[in-house]
Amino acid sequence: MENKGTSTLNNGLIWFGAGVSIAEILTGTYLAPLGFEKGLAAILLGHLIGCTMLFFAGLIGGMKRLSAMETVKLSFGGKGCLLFAVLNVLQLVGWTAIMIYDGALAANSIYGTGAWIWCLVIGGLIIVWILIGLKNLGKLNTVAMGLLFILTLILGKVIFSGHGGSVLVSEEGMSFGAAVELSVAMPLSWLPLISDYTREAKKPFQATLASTLVYGVVSCFMYIIGMGAALFTGTYDIAVIMVKAGLGAAGLFIIVLSTVTTTFLDAFSAGVSSTVISGAVKEKWAAIAVTVIGTIAAIVYPMDNITNFLYLIGSVFAPMIAIQIADTFIFAGNEPGGHAGMSIWRLLRKSNTPSLAAECLTLKNDFRTVRFHVPNLVIWACGFVLYRILMHVDTPVGNTLPDMAATIGICLVYHAVSSAAGSKKVNKAEPESV
Repeated sequence: MENKGTSTLNNGLIWFGAGVSIAEILTGTYLAPLGFEKGLAAILLGHLIGCTMLFFAGLIGGMKRLSAMETVKLSFGGKGCLLFAVLNVLQLVGWTAIMIYDGALAANSIYGTGAWIWCLVIGGLIIVWILIGLKNLGKLNTVAMGLLFILTLILGKVIFSGHGGSVLVSEEGMSFGAAVELSVAMPLSWLPLISDYTREAKKPFQATLASTLVYGVVSCFMYIIGMGAALFTGTYDIAVIMVKAGLGAAGLFIIVLSTVTTTFLDAFSAGVSSTVISGAVKEKWAAIAVTVIGTIAAIVYPMDNITNFLYLIGSVFAPMIAIQIADTFIFAGNEPGGHAGMSIWRLLRKSNTPSLAAECLTLKNDFRTVRFHVPNLVIWACGFVLYRILMHVDTPVGNTLPDMAATIGICLVYHAVSSAAGSKKVNKAEPESV
């Protein structure tokens, strides 16, 4: 199994494809009202926050050799994870539809055969990617990502060269904190997916680090392209920019291939999460079903503004990963309460050997044996409500970081109280045993 695992290079290429996305370019256009300097700062800060969480999420699954939703069982119980698995499948169906919709609209702007036809073309290519399979995509991904890399550099040059200054700056459109949150949102949306790929890696730590760094850099670049398109060309339509720049066929290639490589991850992970909901489900066929549903939805429903969708994802998965990080990287395994414990230096030292690295993430009490771990579910609910409240509060670092900090704080309080209660029970029991 370990010999057939995916290489660090292949994992990096997979997440390069995830980062090159029309949806990320379009999200970048929303930051244009801040101006280039503030917008760039928001993009960098947001991705730093989001990609840090993405790294820890991928590391847990990679070292434990578990899919993303299987890792959720560690903190929320064997049945408690079903809430997140269902929500994850729903958000991935939504992402599949949104990506196909955006890609089809952009492709149709370059070669107008009808958006619905492009929906079918893109959906069909995603199914081809799924049938090829994750472990067999190595050479194909290398060629595809190489071409995408060259073409996105050309696109960036077209946008930023020959323009003296921005044509659209308005402080009224968006606050800095809101811009940071939109920049956090994209990495955050991949949290419930990344372990589906790092679990297969030969070297989980290196693969997770490479995946996170590659995705973070490429995603930032896509945001900057979108923001630059709005600021320096006066248009929010990336397809129009490609046509004006003479990138007709090349632009069409960028749009279609980037949509396929990104949406493949959404559909594939929806299939993986479906197996957590029901063991009778087959990953590949569930992924194909999600692609078909997403294609139909993209044809039938308009999906032009995804900001509320991004905020909903943040409110669900930010407190979830906060609890997982607290359980895995903060609490000592030899303390009462059954939480995970590990030392980072031990993990780094053993990261080349997955079986040894997994020992660093061994739980004293594995909550997969419990149907519902109620305390963590209650803490998650508090984090969810707090995130929705913070959406109406303008902070310089957005909503996600304060929400995660508060959620981890609640975990610390619960852990301290439960540990103290456990100690009292032990002390009371000692005289009786004498």
